[in-house]
Amino acid sequence: AEVEATAKHALYPFERESHEDNPFRVQHDLQQSMHALVGIVRNEAEMQSVLPKLEEFKARSEKSAITGNRDFNPGWHTALDLDHLLTISEAITKSALLRKESRGGHFREDFPDKDGQQAQVNTVISKRDGEMHVEQQPKVATTADQQAIIEEMK
Repeated sequence: AEVEATAKHALYPFERESHEDNPFRVQHDLQQSMHALVGIVRNEAEMQSVLPKLEEFKARSEKSAITGNRDFNPGWHTALDLDHLLTISEAITKSALLRKESRGGHFREDFPDKDGQQAQVNTVISKRDGEMHVEQQPKVATTADQQAIIEEMK
């Protein structure tokens, strides 16, 4: 039953009636929004503003139709990828909102300094029952062997 449901979901873009939107346009608009609002330099207001846009992209994705057949069909591949791109975009945005600091490749205009507390936790993201859950869990202590490698690499 699971395999049949997955196959039906995968083939659904061929069955949609509306051709008002297409997966390439949705993917392009998603990429533009993520680059502009959750890019290298981030702030809370911009990241918050992308969350409703992700819902809009999801709705557009669910309506976008493709043409052609199953043999090498980039539109179909893009339609299949959109579910994953939207999931990853939501996970990135929600975890970035939780981190109220700048460290490594994560830079927040509104929190330019490092926060020692943030260095003590890992952000864990999971999707359960269609909902994204983001939480912080204490880091597991570094073993002596791991610490030796860290020191060696400095």
